[in-house]
Amino acid sequence: MSNTQGQATFFNLTVILDNDVPIFTYTNLDGTAVCGNVVINQYSTISYQLIDQTGKGLKFVGAAFTTPFDKIIDAITISSDGSLIQLTDLDETPGNTGFQFVLSNSSNTLLVLSSDPQIINRPN
Repeated sequence: MSNTQGQATFFNLTVILDNDVPIFTYTNLDGTAVCGNVVINQYSTISYQLIDQTGKGLKFVGAAFTTPFDKIIDAITISSDGSLIQLTDLDETPGNTGFQFVLSNSSNTLLVLSSDPQIINRPN
């Protein structure tokens, strides 16, 4: 029987500046470094909490997918303050998809792209 409650995965996404270049680091909630990729085998919500250490007022505004019509990710939700983004994966389509987070900043109107985590759907 499938788990109708689904699975929740949480990451922290810390952003620092190194000579004005954004550096993205993914960690588990306990601070362990990870690559940000997720392997899914059931309905899941993948959450990324933004930890902005740039002083530039970064906020999530979306995610850009290399294959947006592959039905790997079914929905995206962003908190009202832009500090949390959640990706919903109903796990109905096998395969993998790459994406980059899109962030705004308070210093100018340019957008920032993150490094490329992946979601991989595997059959149960």
